Formats: sequence, C-alpha cells, structure tokens
Amino acid sequence: MAALTPDQLSWLERYGFDQKLFASWQKAVKSGAFSPENNVLRATIDAPEPGSILSLPGGSTKAGKELARLGAEAIGRGELGVVVLNGGMATRFGGVVKGTVPVLTKERSFLALAFEDVLRAQKEHGGRIQVFLMNSFATEQQTREHLTEHDWFGLDPAQVHMFNQFVSVRMTRDGKPVLGADGKVSAYGPGHGDFAGAFRSSGCLARFLAAGGKWLLVRNVDNLGARISATLLGHHVKSAKQMTVELAPKWPGDVGGAPYVVDGKLQLVEHIRFPEGFKPDIVQVFNTNTFWFSAAALDREFSLNRYYVEKKAEDKKVVQIEHLIGEMSLHLDCSYLQVRRSGKDNRFFPIKTPDDLAAAREEIADLYGA
Repeated sequence: MAALTPDQLSWLERYGFDQKLFASWQKAVKSGAFSPENNVLRATIDAPEPGSILSLPGGSTKAGKELARLGAEAIGRGELGVVVLNGGMATRFGGVVKGTVPVLTKERSFLALAFEDVLRAQKEHGGRIQVFLMNSFATEQQTREHLTEHDWFGLDPAQVHMFNQFVSVRMTRDGKPVLGADGKVSAYGPGHGDFAGAFRSSGCLARFLAAGGKWLLVRNVDNLGARISATLLGHHVKSAKQMTVELAPKWPGDVGGAPYVVDGKLQLVEHIRFPEGFKPDIVQVFNTNTFWFSAAALDREFSLNRYYVEKKAEDKKVVQIEHLIGEMSLHLDCSYLQVRRSGKDNRFFPIKTPDDLAAAREEIADLYGA
C-alpha cells in the first residue's frame, strides 16, 4: 500500500476500506489466483426441477386476492422497507449520479419516481414505509443535495435513511494501485454484494428491526418496473422463505445470471461463472436484481465470493474485484418467482444508458403517469 498516501488511506477507511483484505487481493491478482478463468464455476450446472420457479396467481382469483391482502396488511402495519441500490459509478450514464437524472421532467428523476411509488403505496395501504438508499462515495453528496433541493419529493426526511456501500481501489494486472491523472486514488464501489454487510454495519438493519420492520424490497435505482407490490409482498410473506428472487422471461440477446442447480442447491449463477461451452438457455428466465428479504435473516455475516472484472477507467484497462447480491441465494432459503416483463405489471424495466431513456419515455409515462 506504499503507493497510497496517509490522506488517501484515511479517506478510504471512512468507507470501510480493509487494508489487509486489499493486500490479499493484490497478491491474488498478481499471482493469477484472481483471474477471469478462476471466476468460472467448476461444478455440474443443471436446470431447476419442474415447479422450482413459481408464478403468481391471477389478481382476480381467490389465491391472488389472498396474497394481495397479506401484503397490504403488512404495509399498513409499517412492516415494509424499500432499499434502493443507488451506489456504483454510473459509468454508462457518463459518470453522473444516475438517481438524480431527469426521467420524465426535470423534477421527476429516477429517485423521484422511486419516492412517488412509496407515496402511492402508503396512500393505498396506509402505514409508513421506511426508505433506505445505498449510496457510494461517488453518489452520496449529490444524492443528498438532490433530495434536499426537491424537499425529499414529498416524503418525511425522517423516513429516508442513507448508508454507504464499501470502497476499494482499482489495480493494474500486476496488482498495483491505480492512480488518476490528479494523483488521487482510483476508487470504485465493489458491487451490490455490499448490501447485506453495509446495511447491517451501518445500523440501519438493527433500527429497522427495532421499529417493527419485517420485510425488505431491494431494487436497483434504474429498474423502473421494480415497484412496491402488495401481491408480491404477500407471496413472500406466505412462502415463509428468507429471500424471494424476481425472474424475468429471457428475450433474444439477454445476458445475465439465472437460477441453476449446483451441487444439489438451487441458486443464482451469474454469467461470469459460466464454463466455456455452457448453454445457459436450459433456463428461460434470468435474474432482475430485484429481491424481497425477511429482514431478520440478514442479521448475520455472509461470505460471498469475489470475482475478477476488467474495466476501462482512467483511460486504461483496470482490474476490479467485485461481489454480487444474488449470491446470497446460496446462503438463504429462497423462493424463485417469474414476473411480468411487459404491460402495466412490468417489473423489469431497466434504463442503463441515455439512449434507453430516450426510447422508453412514453412507456415510463404509462407506468408512472404523465
């Protein structure tokens, strides 16, 4: 770590940087123990058994109405919290803080629409929904300024809680820390796998549980389909599972993780783990990165695998070590649920680039109201 100054180390440690852990990553990258080849899963990967992936009953059926009732009552009792994954670096949006980007109007940003959804659910079901934003060092300040400027988009500031994901340092292929042209450390957020650890270490989990919170919807800030659903919450409550994974139908060209059976355990496996020649289409759904959790199940440490990722930053190819929230499916009792990807009940509507946003505004207005 000699390449980093005391001031740089002090700044990193503010976000939970672990020098010893990073030093071990440096050695692993230099030796090749961390590499694209070592990301690959060395096990037999099978399709899920029939019936492993569920679908919701129709909303007008007795079963559908029962799920909606269960979820609505839980929301009305104030048991639901929403976690918005608002960290990362937003590299495909030009490095801006994506949550603050205008979507429909200047005032209706990604975060504004997430808050509108909370207000809608509270009006419909009663109760008070706690909102948690997982920021990164790159998003926390602008996010707070954005919310303050817009009066928290109608929510009581006391029900909005911010916590930060962790931080690490980009490396060269031989494990040396990467510095920018300004001499400052080239930092990054090491993935949404930070969620459980950061949520717990920040104290947000303990406070949520102490206030009577029981259930958490965890969603990406840019997935405009991942809205609060009493029916999906009811499904999670009735299932008595610790984690519910939302899965979308695959369309041509889709690349992403999905549930597979590995060593007898059904779990999410991301595409960076697929062996050469593996045919992922043995499963016709994939992970949307939207999850429902039983909050009490998060009050423990999770040992998630770390993966080698090469990206371009600081005008050069760099190495990042990342981990993934979906891998919590290996550690928790899970329900896998196929959801809609089109129409008024669309739950997978990610906006990854400015071009995506420009092309989708009419459909977004249909979902959220013009």
